[in-house]
Amino acid sequence: MNIEIFREYCLSLPGTSESMPFGPDTLVFKVASKMFALTDIDNFESINLKCDPEKAIDLRARYPEVKPGYHMNKRHWNTIEITPTISNEQYLEWIRESYNLVFDKLTKKEREVIVKG
Repeated sequence: MNIEIFREYCLSLPGTSESMPFGPDTLVFKVASKMFALTDIDNFESINLKCDPEKAIDLRARYPEVKPGYHMNKRHWNTIEITPTISNEQYLEWIRESYNLVFDKLTKKEREVIVKG
């Protein structure tokens, strides 16, 4: 996984925008106004993704690269190290799951706007 693949995939998801609300080094991806992914733009060593709390516990037990979210709500966020031991496909699956968790919590009106494009 590299930052270009990460960014392109995040932006390919419907209704996604990118911003830097935490300063010039943190790239944040949102669906509507809700974050689903972020990373350090200068030092792409990890990504933060939203995760179902029960699944987060399981992922942290199975993957040493998955840790509680750094500077995030540790119950709902994981920090995942970028490493060759995890496939790009796996990272993309986790990104999509993070996006879906956030998308599903949007209001019906917000979801309809995104779906209709």
